Amino acid sequence: MDNVAFLFPGQGSQYVGMGQGLFESHSAARRVFEEADEALNAGLSQLCFAGPEEELKKTENLQPALLTVSVAACRVLKGEGYSPKYVAGHSLGEYSALVAAGSLRFADAVQLVRKRGRFMQEAVRAGAGAMAALLKLPEGMLDGILQEAAQGEVVTAANYNSPEQVVIAGHTKAVERAMELAKAAGAKRAVPLPVSAPFHCPLMRPAQQQLAPDLDATEFADLQFPLVNNWKAQIVRTGSEARRGVFEQIPSPVRWTDSVRELVRQGVTHFVEVGPGSVLLGLCRTIDPNLKGVRFGEPADLEKVSSALAA
Repeated sequence: MDNVAFLFPGQGSQYVGMGQGLFESHSAARRVFEEADEALNAGLSQLCFAGPEEELKKTENLQPALLTVSVAACRVLKGEGYSPKYVAGHSLGEYSALVAAGSLRFADAVQLVRKRGRFMQEAVRAGAGAMAALLKLPEGMLDGILQEAAQGEVVTAANYNSPEQVVIAGHTKAVERAMELAKAAGAKRAVPLPVSAPFHCPLMRPAQQQLAPDLDATEFADLQFPLVNNWKAQIVRTGSEARRGVFEQIPSPVRWTDSVRELVRQGVTHFVEVGPGSVLLGLCRTIDPNLKGVRFGEPADLEKVSSALAA
């Protein structure tokens, strides 16, 4: 399938019950959940299926949970004969993409992202950091707004999600100032996000340094099919490039718009969002209305994937 990319979601796509249908209907998915429970010595499967939601939403639980559901879904697709030409993942989703591409062993990835989640949570004390989505901010205004809002604190772009949506992150007061300035500059909305830490900004550098020894100790093989990474929206084919990418992405913005455009330049016309939700498909439609996409996170989605990729 030379025109197909698999996309893997990050935080925000989760829901209690995710993955349960795959677990119950596909042995390939069941084995992934069992491997996650064994690797973490914890009942991650039941947390995905039954919650409680507050426990699932904790970053150190949520990151391995989303990874597990996405990898389980990918294994089902591969078992049905579907493979991508390219892969990409949003933030945490880049780990799922690397597992799909054969660069990371799943057991290694699930342990890495649990630590990643914990380190990111601990990098900034509760309440000191925040994130917000700026919707339809007029072009060319962002940099000036962030500079004016900082006032000696940190506030930077965290996710370039689409031409109509950029997420900012940093110290709470600086983010609040930036939201007000964005609205005054003509943004349609400025929405605080319900997150536990200010991800993908310089406040995450302690988490980056804490995770570095674990990344260095983990084998990253060369990829079976290329990935477009978050850090630079560039094609990645080697294990060393893959490791560098997930290291650098922690305090750096997710360049999702540029990543999707790079996939289009490589000839991709169809996307499959692999895992819970369909957040990334919505962003893709905003980036390029001509793109075609379908989700796969539940057994009933398989027929839609078959129809979409046969067209």
